[in-house]
Amino acid sequence: MPTEPWLSGPVEGISALLMPAAHALLQAQNDILHFASDLTVEQLWREPQGLPSVGFHLRHIDGSSDRLLTYTKGESLSEAQFQFLKSERESGANLPDAATLIAAAQARIINLLEFLRVTPDETLLEPRYVGRAKLQTNVFGLLFHIAEHMQRHVGSLIVVAKLVRQ
Repeated sequence: MPTEPWLSGPVEGISALLMPAAHALLQAQNDILHFASDLTVEQLWREPQGLPSVGFHLRHIDGSSDRLLTYTKGESLSEAQFQFLKSERESGANLPDAATLIAAAQARIINLLEFLRVTPDETLLEPRYVGRAKLQTNVFGLLFHIAEHMQRHVGSLIVVAKLVRQ
């Protein structure tokens, strides 16, 4: 079994302060590939016992990370981001397959790692505001939350993927 990212040492170009977030993102990347890549479209969108589907979790990992990164940059969400949020739990015909959703999640993770590489330590405590209520946090808090929120959904994805394979 390969070594988990948090035991693999520093990630090139990423500050030591942001290394735990980078390791969490890399672990998510590995787990998504391992647990979701062989699911059929039917398995991907099944909601066992009313749990959100693996497809939902993959869409949400992509969309929520994009939205949180927008706040990290000090920007407001776009109409397209609000539309994507509404579509995350859609079901019905013409749903994307695992390869499509995994590619989007993997691209988002790569984008996040690149953002970590260019984030100077001196900006980590700069204030940022989230949502219409403009709830205050900072760059560091948002970057940490992106990683832990992704891990939370990857954990759920793993459980649901195991259930739909039974």
